[in-house]
Amino acid sequence: MNQLVECVPNFSEGRNLHLIRLITDEIEKVEGVRLLNVDPGKATNRTVVTFVGTAEVVCEAAFQAIKKASELIDMSKHKGEHPRMGATDVCPLIPISGISMEEAAEYAKKLGARIGKELNIPVYLYENAQNNPHRKNLSLIRNGEYEGFFKKIRQPEWKPDFGPTEFSVKSGATVIGARDLLVAYNINLNTTSVRRANAIAFDVRETGRVKREGNPVTGKILKDDKGNPIYIPGALKSVKAIGWYIEEYGVAQISMNLTNIQVTPLHLAFEAVCNKAAERGIRVTGSELVGLIPLKSLLDAGAYFLKKQKRSLGVSEKELLKIAVKSLGLDELGPFKPQERIIEYLLNDTSTEKLANLSLKDFSDETASESPAPGGGSVAAYLGVLGAALGTMVANLSAHKPGWDERWEEFSKWAEKGQQLQAALLKLVDEDTHAFNKIMNAYSLSKATAEAEKFRAQAIQEASRHATEVPFKVMELSLNTMEIIKTMAETGNPNSVTDAGVAALSARSAVMGAFLNVKINTKSLLDRALADDLLKRGIALQRIAQQMETDILAVVNSKI
Repeated sequence: MNQLVECVPNFSEGRNLHLIRLITDEIEKVEGVRLLNVDPGKATNRTVVTFVGTAEVVCEAAFQAIKKASELIDMSKHKGEHPRMGATDVCPLIPISGISMEEAAEYAKKLGARIGKELNIPVYLYENAQNNPHRKNLSLIRNGEYEGFFKKIRQPEWKPDFGPTEFSVKSGATVIGARDLLVAYNINLNTTSVRRANAIAFDVRETGRVKREGNPVTGKILKDDKGNPIYIPGALKSVKAIGWYIEEYGVAQISMNLTNIQVTPLHLAFEAVCNKAAERGIRVTGSELVGLIPLKSLLDAGAYFLKKQKRSLGVSEKELLKIAVKSLGLDELGPFKPQERIIEYLLNDTSTEKLANLSLKDFSDETASESPAPGGGSVAAYLGVLGAALGTMVANLSAHKPGWDERWEEFSKWAEKGQQLQAALLKLVDEDTHAFNKIMNAYSLSKATAEAEKFRAQAIQEASRHATEVPFKVMELSLNTMEIIKTMAETGNPNSVTDAGVAALSARSAVMGAFLNVKINTKSLLDRALADDLLKRGIALQRIAQQMETDILAVVNSKI
C-alpha cells in the first residue's frame, strides 16, 4: 500500500462492549481498511480505535463509524473522567506514508462537511485542518464539554465549521482534524489526590500553570496588558497533561498527550514526572499506553534505560522492548503485548519472513526437503547471521566483564553494529529464496505471442539481476561483520576468543558461499558489463574475507 493514513476516533463509550463492537463492525465492513486496535476504558467511559488504509477508504470507514456511534450513544446519559463533547468526541486523520499533511487536512475537511450535512451533527475542525489559529487547539474547542456546549455553540466565535448551530442533545458535537502522530500516555501515582496529580501535570506540561500573586494555588491570577492570564511554562515541550483519579484502578494518574515524540519522547516524559512527583513526596508506580505507539519509541526507551545502567545497547529488539516495558511499568495495570500495541508489528506482513520465523529444526528440515529452495543462498545468508550474532555476543560479554566497567560504551557500540548487521542478513535469508522463486516464475511465463515472449525475457532478466544482487549483498554484509569479529578477537573478553574464531569461520563461509550464487546467476545476465563488475568485486571481497579469517584465527590460536 503506497498511501497510508491512520485514523484514531475516540468514542464516548468504554463500558458496553457490545455497542463498541457494533461501531467497530462498521469500520471493518469497509474494504481496504485494517482495524489495528480497540482500547476501551471503563473509568473514562471512552474507547480509542485505530485503523489504517488509504485516505478515501479511511474517511468512508470513519463516517460509517461516526454515524453508528450517533445512533447508539446517548450523550445526555454519559459520565466519564475524560473531557468529552460528543458521541464521537474527536476523529483525527494522521498521514503515515505517501500523503502529505496538507492532503490529509483536505480529506478531514471533506469528512467534516459530510458529517455535518448528512448526519446533522455540529463539526469543528482542529489542528492542521483548521485555518483559524484560535480554534486549532482541541482542548480550547472542547472547553466546557458536553454540558457547556448548549450555550457555547450559540456564541459567534464558536459557530461550528460544518453542520447545525444547534447542539445535539443525543450526539453532541464532533471534532475532525489532521495531525501528526500523537501518543496518549498515562502515568500512575501512589496517591488518590487529583489536586496533587494536577500539580505534577502543571509542572511538566508545556503550558504550565497560571501565574498567581502571592499563594501559587489561591492567589489572584496575574494577567498581561491584554487581559490574558500569564502562564509559567512547564518542563516539557509538546506535552499536554492533566491529573485525574481512576476509580477502576484506585489511583490518580497524570494523563498526557505527547504531540511530538521527536521533541519529548516517552521515556523523558516518564522521567520528568518521576522527578516532579518525588519532589512532592509522591512515587510513580507505572504507566499505561492508550492506543498504539511506534516501535522506535519503545526501542529508544529501552536504550535510554540500558544506558543509564551503563549496559550494552547492542541487544535484540525483543530485549530492548522488555527493558522498556519493565522500566516504564507498562505492565503494572495489565499485560503489555507488543504485538498488539506497536504500529509496525500490527502492519507487518510476516508471510515474507517464512524462513526467519522457523525453528532451527524446521529450518534444517525445510532445507533438506526435495524443494530446491531454501538452498545454498539462504544457508549462506544464515551463516552470516550466525557470524554476526557470535561477534555481537563477544562484544556484549566484553561490555559486562568485571573490571572492564569503564569500557562498556566501547563494546556497546560494536554490539549495536553487530545487531544491525545480524538483522539485515536475517532478512536476506528469506530474500534469497524469494529471488529464486521469482526466477522460476519468470521462466514459467507464456511464450504464446511475440509480445508475451518479450515480456517473459524481460522478467527473466529482472529476476536474474535480483537473484545476483541478493547474494552479493550477503557477501558485503558478512564481510562487514568480520571487522567486529577481528576487533573482538583482539581486544574483547579473552574467555570468549574461541567464539570469535567460530564467528570468523561462519562469516568467511557466508562470503564464499554467497559468491558461488553470484557466479552462477551472472551467467543469465545479458548485461555483461554488470556481470563482469559483480564478478570482479566478488573476487576482491572473497580474497579479503579469506585473509581476515586467517588473521583472526591467528589471533585466536595465539590466545588459547
